[in-house]
Amino acid sequence: MKVPFLDLKAQYNSIKNEVNPAIQNILDNTSFILGKSVAEFENNFAKALEVKHCSGVSSGTDGNHLVLWALGIKPGDEVIIPDDTFIATAWGATLCGATPVFVDCHPQSYNLDPAKIEKAITKKTKAIVAVNLYGQPADLDPINEIGKKHNLIVVEDCAQSHLAEYKHRKTGGLARAASFSFYPGKNLGAYGEGGAVTTNDDELGAKFKMMREHGSSQKYNHMMYGHNYRMEGIQGAVLNVKLKYLNGWTNERRRAAKKYNECLKDVEQIILPVEMEYAKHVYHLFVIQVKSTDKNDRSAGRNKLQKFLEDNGISTGLHYPIPLHVQPCFSSLGYKKGDFPVTEELAERGLSLPIFPELTDNQIEYVSEKMKEFFK
Repeated sequence: MKVPFLDLKAQYNSIKNEVNPAIQNILDNTSFILGKSVAEFENNFAKALEVKHCSGVSSGTDGNHLVLWALGIKPGDEVIIPDDTFIATAWGATLCGATPVFVDCHPQSYNLDPAKIEKAITKKTKAIVAVNLYGQPADLDPINEIGKKHNLIVVEDCAQSHLAEYKHRKTGGLARAASFSFYPGKNLGAYGEGGAVTTNDDELGAKFKMMREHGSSQKYNHMMYGHNYRMEGIQGAVLNVKLKYLNGWTNERRRAAKKYNECLKDVEQIILPVEMEYAKHVYHLFVIQVKSTDKNDRSAGRNKLQKFLEDNGISTGLHYPIPLHVQPCFSSLGYKKGDFPVTEELAERGLSLPIFPELTDNQIEYVSEKMKEFFK
């Protein structure tokens, strides 16, 4: 049996009778940048998240930058960022000329650990970025309290948390502002690059729309610094179609995660992901940890399992094998291996199993059986 890590073709085939005409409509009307399709998506996505303002942008990375830039982050500032995240989170700070300051993750949620934030705060700290990693919300209440205590801006990186909930509230409206990614493999994915920024702040919502379009709300009249971070019309059309199915696809991801947990609960050699009591996890990724018996190479067991699964037709992924603090591009920041042990352990032992809405119970059972066979 073949089990892909992700099956975008299966998803496309299920909705192509709606997607194809939506794309053709953009071509017929030559509305390639922003336009009606993007405006409709912005309105619908804001309603789905229960937030006041949504602006479509050109990518999640651009959204990360736009949020911090619009909030006044500048050269010389420091921005607290979880070490356990994709590097695009850090670019939000560096593109503003600010310095990312990394903090270790919580051993169960894998998100920014609130208990470790205050130790990283200095006089230069201006913001905290809470990433909702793998589809699980960060613990936003204590993070927001720390922000309030130290007069810091708190924003969310929701690139992996479309429709996830924290204490029955959707991510995207839990802090001052948030950024989303619609990279094709995301729970809500475009057919190319795309992203969005959201907020409940009226002034900030208007500022986002101007800054994404060269600082202008009227052509050739530029009120502030900006950039070309506009969403394409085709992506708005595609996302509008797909948004109608997102809740159902999310339920299917949660069904798949539940099936994995049932099938693998007695496998002592692995650690299954934990859905925190405050969270509704949307399982963009299903990341297990493979326990290690080799103190000199904690990734050995994980790597052997990955190879065994590959040999049996099962595709898996690694998210993220090199923590941010030891990335070559951040060598000047002075971090070293051992600074963030929880993140480092996850990087060495974490393995992402296939998960997508169309994944069948039979496929999950096959993956689970092969994992049990490996450990035997």
